[in-house]
Amino acid sequence: MDKVFEIGNRTFVLDQDKAEEAFAAKSVINGRKTEAFNLLPLKYTWAYDLYRNMKANHWEPEDVPMQRDVEQWQGSDLSDVERWIIRMGIGYFSAAEGIVGDNIIHVVRELVTAPELKLVLGRHAHEENIHADSLLYMISSLGINPHECEAMFEQIPTIKRKNEFVTRTSHALRRDIDLTDPENKRQFAKNIFVFGQCMEGTQFYGLFGMILSLWRQNKFPGIGQMFRYTLRDESNHIKLCRLLFNDLVRENREIWTEEFRQDLTNTMIEAVTLEKEFIHDCLPVSSVGLSVDEFCQYIDYIADRRLEGVELNPLNPGVTNPFPWLSAAMDMKVEANFFEQTVTEYQKSSSLAAVSDDEL
Repeated sequence: MDKVFEIGNRTFVLDQDKAEEAFAAKSVINGRKTEAFNLLPLKYTWAYDLYRNMKANHWEPEDVPMQRDVEQWQGSDLSDVERWIIRMGIGYFSAAEGIVGDNIIHVVRELVTAPELKLVLGRHAHEENIHADSLLYMISSLGINPHECEAMFEQIPTIKRKNEFVTRTSHALRRDIDLTDPENKRQFAKNIFVFGQCMEGTQFYGLFGMILSLWRQNKFPGIGQMFRYTLRDESNHIKLCRLLFNDLVRENREIWTEEFRQDLTNTMIEAVTLEKEFIHDCLPVSSVGLSVDEFCQYIDYIADRRLEGVELNPLNPGVTNPFPWLSAAMDMKVEANFFEQTVTEYQKSSSLAAVSDDEL
């Protein structure tokens, strides 16, 4: 039924049928083409809800004190292994966060068509900028040579292989692409799976666990705090990519073949293999509270959670989480500022974005 407004001597008629057709034409890909960024009415309500949660979790690196970290870095109490873990963490993430953000902006956000999806993906990319900024803050605070960080990313073989693993799925989509072609749809879906479930969802977690293990031992409190915030953000990114992937498959069931499912499973197997090789480089010798075997088990556990989230079979059924404390490490609705002895709210009251165990 049309809606008629009479204002003075003017009459305005709003066509209800056309409005409903426009809403029905919303889809993840191949949706209604318009230059208008009209969010309402929302079709993917999860995307807008997640955007609000992500926005409520906003943080700035400079708000995190680094005095104690600097004292420890310049002191003599740290082991070579502990220093190496920090160097690997800063060296890898200083570039990896940018790779994710670039793919989100120039591939995924470009190809989805529903405005609410573009909105939440824009927030995702913004958070990757914050993470990259936090790495620069760590590097400058500790006085690490930035060329050394670049060299680590470019020259350490296990880091290079992880980089090549994710970027090869991105390169093929950086062009005009016909997303009515089922094969191209599969390529796009695989890109979302690789970056969301394999890279951010699995390959980030070895170093997350190591750095937060040091933080639990009262080492690098500032770096540990920033990685806690980053891990909370990443859990939302994983959820975003999982829900986006699942809706894409639901709307394009022709791509969900046995062959494609096996390809995704094989891709995760490769991601896990690369991450375990990388873990051995991060932790080349045993250290107090740090075990290569436990971190490899953790990657198996995380990978299976990611596979099950997109309706794929786990690789190691029954594998347990050796680090249940990571859930507690992310409970950050209220933080006590040690240096000022005041309470800082790092989450706006309009949104409670506690991270569930499903994201760990």
